[in-house]
Amino acid sequence: MNMEILLTIMGLAVLDTLSPTIIGVTLYLVVMEKKRLIRLLSVYLITIAILYFFLGVSLMFGITLSFDFFKELFKHQILSWTIFLIGMIMFIVSFYMPKKKAAIPSVPSKKTTFTMFKLGFTTFLIEGGTALPYFAAIGLMSTSNLTLLEWTSILGIYNIIMVLPSIILMVMYTLFGRWLHQPFRKLNDRLSKSKDSALSWVMCIVGIVLIFASLDYL
Repeated sequence: MNMEILLTIMGLAVLDTLSPTIIGVTLYLVVMEKKRLIRLLSVYLITIAILYFFLGVSLMFGITLSFDFFKELFKHQILSWTIFLIGMIMFIVSFYMPKKKAAIPSVPSKKTTFTMFKLGFTTFLIEGGTALPYFAAIGLMSTSNLTLLEWTSILGIYNIIMVLPSIILMVMYTLFGRWLHQPFRKLNDRLSKSKDSALSWVMCIVGIVLIFASLDYL
């Protein structure tokens, strides 16, 4: 396995931790749910991780099935230039993204295992279509001649990294909630009112990745 490709994919996974939706829901539960925090948040995060994992598997199998058709196209300079131009457009547009409030789904007033599963599914629907780092990582894996075991392992690690900040917040609050309750409440209030600039950062960095990935083939 190419270590450079692996590090790039892990870097994209770290970039995916910028999700304001997942962090926002996590902070809300941390502040509002003390007794059932671990169970409810675990259901929420596991739902998201599993859905993303199966999305990745589906995309990888779809790309693999059609790879014989597309692999010759990747040898043509026109496709390399197309990827390069897409990267340039994403990089430039990222500086002009309109500011908007973070898209945080409303947490149901009645919090059960099932409602947290539905909330995780809703989060997946909100972010799945715009998961640019995830799609970039899958694109890199599909062209890296990885075995089934290798790319499924990478997908698993990627999704763990993606929800790791929420797990860290949960552990910190479980251990030190007495001191962290007020800071976390303030952070939750600030996030709910803040402008969402995460997408612009994601577009900027993914654009740079596409630019450098295509340079060798121009």
